[in-house]
This record gives sequence, C-alpha cells and structure tokens, in this order.
Amino acid sequence: MPTLLQAILLRPGAFFVAAVSAILLSAAASAQQSDPAKPVVVQPSAPGQPSKTLPPTTKAVLPPASPKDTEFMQGMIMHHAQAVEMTAMILSHTQNKSLRLLGARISNSQSDEIKFMKRWLVARGKSVPEPMSTMPGMNMPGMAMSHDSMPLMPGMLTPEQMEALSKARGREFDHLFLTGMIQHHNGALIMAKDLFDTAGAGQDAELFNFATDVDSGQRAEIRIMQDMLEKER
Repeated sequence: MPTLLQAILLRPGAFFVAAVSAILLSAAASAQQSDPAKPVVVQPSAPGQPSKTLPPTTKAVLPPASPKDTEFMQGMIMHHAQAVEMTAMILSHTQNKSLRLLGARISNSQSDEIKFMKRWLVARGKSVPEPMSTMPGMNMPGMAMSHDSMPLMPGMLTPEQMEALSKARGREFDHLFLTGMIQHHNGALIMAKDLFDTAGAGQDAELFNFATDVDSGQRAEIRIMQDMLEKER
C-alpha cells in the first residue's frame, strides 16, 4: 500500500486541486470575517413564480388598517379602562382574597393591553382615545367616553351600576363586582366577534393575535367568576 507521500507524488493533480481548494476556502472565510455579508431581503411571489431579492435598504411597511380594526382598538381601550377602574375599588371595598387576586390579574393584563393598543394606533397614525375619568373636571364614575364622544361599548357598566359598585362593601361588593365584570367580559366577546364578522377586518397579524387572546382570556375569566358566584350560594 503506498504511503501518503507516495500517493501525493503519484497523483500530483489531485494534491494540487485539494491545496487550491483549501486556499480558496480560507480566503473566503477571511473575507466573511472582515466584510460581513449584507442581509438579503427576499419577497415571496405568487405560487409558481420565483421570489424577488430586494435591496438591503428595503423597509417594512405596515399593512393598511381596516376602519373596523381602528374602531375595535379604540373601543377596546375605553372598554379596558372601565375594567381597570372597577378593579381599583377592590382593595378598599372587600377583604375577599380570591377576588383580590382576580382583580390584580385583570388589572395587570388589561393595563398592559391598553399600552399595546395605544402603540398599535400610534404606529398607524390613528387617534388614541382617553377615558373622561382621566381628564380634569371629568371624574364621573363609569363615564368612559372619549374626546370623540364615543358611546359606551357592549357590556360596559352604566353610571348607575358604577355608582352602586362604588357604594357597596363586603359581600355585596363581591357580588356586584363579579356580576358586573361578567357582563363586562361578555361585552368584549361581542366586540371581538363583531370584528371577525366584518369583511376585511381582523387581517392584521398583531390585531388578530390580540383579539384572539382577548376572546380566550376573557372566556376563561368568566368561568372563574361564575365559579366564584356559585360558591357564594
């Protein structure tokens, strides 16, 4: 059996090719380290058509929002704002630990969702409504109306319901809160269904995921609150 040196001498051509390949690979690696490749932007084409390579300077453009998408986000901000207002009463109105935990969960999740919806609207150049309770001289409980005089959304508590909740304490408060928040959550489900039932609406990926999460999350919380009401009996 020939040695490695003999093989090289017998097949100088193969050795030369291997050596050249090694040099080229080393040079390519050095070039990549000193001059990193620019990102490639590929635009998918229709089925059966080749994809297009776009310039590295290409910037993403948000898809146009449906008027219903904007209406949904603006309305849901007002809707969530009242839920947060309701949960703010819990600490001073009841000692029920289960209700306090539920209230914290609702307050935290819906406060975060309000921030998301505001960012979504601003990114698309849409107006962001503000609850009247945050405006000077407009401190009326339950009147979650925007500067555009947006009416109460489905399921939102009336001023009379909010006043009764504010005056209640202990078990009475617990009952009014749970029945009121179930009503409130059911309204959010109606709003999500209305969005998806509207042609051309709910196609934005961020909005679709958000509305889907609202639907599933609030259905789960409704079941929790219904169980809590059952335990009251």
